[in-house]
Amino acid sequence: MEQVQRQRSGRRPGRKPLIGPEHHAVLVEIATQMPRCSLDELTREFNHRSALSVCSATVRKALREAGVKRVRAQRKSAERAASGSGARSRVGYQALHRRADGTSGMNTDLTDAEWALLADLFERQGGRGAPPRHERRLLLNACLYVVRTGCAWRLLPKEVFPPWRAVYKAFRGWAHSGVFEAMHDRLRQQWRARMGRSPMPTAAIIDAQSTRSTPQGGPSGFDAGKKVKGRKRHLVVDTLGLLLAVSVTAASVQDRDAAAAVVAAASAKAPTLQTLYADAAYGGRSAQAIELTHGIAVHIVRHPGNRSTGTWQTAQQPLWPEEAPAGFVVQAKRWVVERTHAWNERSRRLLAHHDRSTWAPVAWIWLTEARILATRLAQRFI
Repeated sequence: MEQVQRQRSGRRPGRKPLIGPEHHAVLVEIATQMPRCSLDELTREFNHRSALSVCSATVRKALREAGVKRVRAQRKSAERAASGSGARSRVGYQALHRRADGTSGMNTDLTDAEWALLADLFERQGGRGAPPRHERRLLLNACLYVVRTGCAWRLLPKEVFPPWRAVYKAFRGWAHSGVFEAMHDRLRQQWRARMGRSPMPTAAIIDAQSTRSTPQGGPSGFDAGKKVKGRKRHLVVDTLGLLLAVSVTAASVQDRDAAAAVVAAASAKAPTLQTLYADAAYGGRSAQAIELTHGIAVHIVRHPGNRSTGTWQTAQQPLWPEEAPAGFVVQAKRWVVERTHAWNERSRRLLAHHDRSTWAPVAWIWLTEARILATRLAQRFI
């Protein structure tokens, strides 16, 4: 009798759907807040908010019932893109960017105000043994000269700096003992305090950059996406663009494969991390592994003109479909880590990998970022 009534009513027999009309509001809210997320990312977010465990096929059907559909962005024509692009103003160096020559005659030297922020990390406090043969500040100035100019160790000016062997020995000792990283961590917390932020960040951004290698040797690979043969830098920065963790691998290593190690280092240094912004290369299983291992919510930020995931739109759609902008578009949060890559490229030593070892490129990045912060913090003393 019950089966006959179901046939008359036009409904197929079966169990009650897991996602009912009471959950449509949650789906619409997620699609509005994360319009360019993939279906898997939307499913994970829905399961988190509704405390359910449904698959992506069930969510796809519920989205269709709720009036939410995926819309592919339309490309602008070449003529409209050309007419819409305006002229950019040329920006050059200002007087603030031009440093005066230091004690050694080089403008890469640390000033007295900058050295006052770092002296206790490099000066030996007591202990036995012979006094140092070379001044620690002069050795650090030599390291800064190498990373800024990109010269070889043997080409250090002999009349200005100590012998290159002594400079390299000091650089290797500081790198292995983590002095450069400790220097950057101290300055990062001071700069965040000056900006009115808490010492430990709650949000971070991850990205990788492929850089060519030289015939010097060492591990290298080929990045088929960027057409670069060399190594790849993986950075995790906070929302101010300050470095939290860094790792260097061969360029053939995928971003999603190297994300686990660098995110683990960042979360160990900043246990308060709750959100991680990344590009589409870190989506899928890599994002799921990060969320399960460290409890960090991964948000994938995509280009508005991407045609792989499209954009989720509710039933209240605009009259005319949105046209995707052509060329470069500033993406939320993602531009912060791109700017950090640009900061590092001011140092010519980081334009290519001249070191055979894997620890030296990491040390150069910590030293470069620490130098930038030291210059900022020392401005109040001038």
